[in-house]
Amino acid sequence: MTESTGLDVQGGWQRSHKAGDVTAERVGEEVVLGGWVQRRRDHGGVIFVDLRDREGLVQIVFKPDTSPECHERAGVLRSEYVVMVRGRVQRRSPETVNPNLATGEVEVLVDELRVLNSATPPPFAIEEETDADESTRLEHRVHDLRRPPLQRALRLRHELYQAVRAALCERDFLEIETPMLAKSTPEGARDFLVPSRLQPGAFYALPQSPQIMKQLLMVSGFDRYFQIVRCFRDEDQRADRQLEFTQIDLELAFTTVEEVLDVLEAVTVAGCATAGIDVARPFPRITHAEAMAKYGVDRPDTRIQLELVDLTDTFAESGFNAFRSVVEKGGIVKCLPIHDAKEVSRGQIDKLESFVRKELGAKGLAWVRVDDEGGWQSPIAKFLSDEERATITSRTNARPGSLIFFQADEAPRANAILARLRVDLGERLGRVDGRDHEVLFVVDFPIFERDDDGNLTYVHQPFVAPLEEDLEKLDSDPEAVRGTHYDVVMNGVELGSGSLRNHRADVQRRIFELMGYAKADTEERFGFLLEALEAGAPPHGGFAFGFDRWAMQLAGAPSLRDVIAFPKTQRGQDLLMNAPSPVANEQLDELSLRVRAPKK
Repeated sequence: MTESTGLDVQGGWQRSHKAGDVTAERVGEEVVLGGWVQRRRDHGGVIFVDLRDREGLVQIVFKPDTSPECHERAGVLRSEYVVMVRGRVQRRSPETVNPNLATGEVEVLVDELRVLNSATPPPFAIEEETDADESTRLEHRVHDLRRPPLQRALRLRHELYQAVRAALCERDFLEIETPMLAKSTPEGARDFLVPSRLQPGAFYALPQSPQIMKQLLMVSGFDRYFQIVRCFRDEDQRADRQLEFTQIDLELAFTTVEEVLDVLEAVTVAGCATAGIDVARPFPRITHAEAMAKYGVDRPDTRIQLELVDLTDTFAESGFNAFRSVVEKGGIVKCLPIHDAKEVSRGQIDKLESFVRKELGAKGLAWVRVDDEGGWQSPIAKFLSDEERATITSRTNARPGSLIFFQADEAPRANAILARLRVDLGERLGRVDGRDHEVLFVVDFPIFERDDDGNLTYVHQPFVAPLEEDLEKLDSDPEAVRGTHYDVVMNGVELGSGSLRNHRADVQRRIFELMGYAKADTEERFGFLLEALEAGAPPHGGFAFGFDRWAMQLAGAPSLRDVIAFPKTQRGQDLLMNAPSPVANEQLDELSLRVRAPKK
């Protein structure tokens, strides 16, 4: 023992077992354990300590008549002290057995104790649950990571890594790394830029995805590629989004949509199995158009047994001006019918209306309730003609007890509002079938959509190949062109997306042109890719799983931050290491940069 600190050095000691491995089969064995003190209890001279490590927790016992010196020194132990002990495994007395622990039938009677390090009191209890707020947990992340939920989540994440690697290696994929310092190209979000010291005034971009690199690998003849890769997007944070994230990236040459989907099914099934989730093949498929029509979103949770109904044509010439005027401006009228909904009170409807106005940007929330006699109770009922009522009744199958919510607005907003209500009310009212997990493919996405200024832009990314039968529409009706795009959706969460790529340079150039890229701009940004396609590019396609999001789903975690070791806050800050932070002027000078303070 060192006099100055009162601490032992580890010396020649080496752990023989992990705490969670000390079960009844080890009774009578001598073990050497190392870990953290979870808690200490002094019961009439006998000291009990719960010792914790990555594999679990075991009770260790200090008795004055077994080892007086150890017993005396155990009195100084406090929460999170780091110790090693040598002792013998013995059975607990029947009345002290803990059936909730794998090690609950035994304890370790300690003969030797070494205190390797003391510890300041933790800012919150290292327990299954904590009432600490998230900022405190992130600031003290090393303590938070000791808690069982995060230990389990990161273990599951590791197992998911291994399952994915094994599944892809079995299918002849090569794991190849691509650069972190690359060229800035449009991927759908802001790039993180890295200034070059050797090329003053020039910048690298951190990759939003390895999209172009994996296409170049296919052109280079590698046939099947994958990597588990870090990606970066400078965008606003949400519960399911981080500035830096992990992606399972894969690409195949000489492939078809069906072959890619077969690989995705195999990888998804293998990954879900790591969490004990059995996913049946083949996965159900739904087109993008059908998903938007029935569910208002392209990542539907089909376990919820509620569907939207389109009534746009019904109100094209209606006397109800609030709905007709929306249709005349190119908007839609849709509704969400909920049958046997008497439990939804008028007060709850008012709260829903306030919610969609304030949180979702709705203009309002029209509704109709069908009473026991078939009458319509609603502020809008007097504005609806008998013919309109009959059509609504027919299309929604309305009956006594039905409650129907309406949205009349631009299609994106109306769909988004009703999609949110569908999930919230479906879960609240128990309109969910018995499946714990549902995985499906969403296919046939459009390639283009209009931005707020009415210009064509891409739905996912600009490299998606059109369906062969839609190629001729690129010039005549580009918004009707369907892409070879596919998403994997689990319980209403998009696990990832992919497509076949444009392997023809002329088609890729035409798509850039339709999106408004000048020829010179196209060559500046994508000339290297277009030259590669012209060098002899095979048909190819691939996919990217959002690894963090997938792990979050499998772990049942409420946030991505619970399945990432060192995450950022919603403001993009690392509270543990205090990043981002200013740098010295000397470093800025080396990079030929000057910081301009933002205006207050």
